[in-house]
Amino acid sequence: MKLRVILEPSEEGGFTAFVPALPGCISEGNGREEALKSIEEAIRLYLEPVEDDEIFAAAAEIVELAV
Repeated sequence: MKLRVILEPSEEGGFTAFVPALPGCISEGNGREEALKSIEEAIRLYLEPVEDDEIFAAAAEIVELAV
């Protein structure tokens, strides 16, 4: 999966990284590489399934779509 990551220089130094396609997925680092490594970890955690995600109504249907 490829996601667009936005890197912005921080006023205090370092970089802030965020992923527009994943609301609230944001991280930072002292340098460009550190910020990219941090946002990669944040993306993995953001996309990691949570037990609550598996609770569905009895009539629910699970459909997978490729986009």
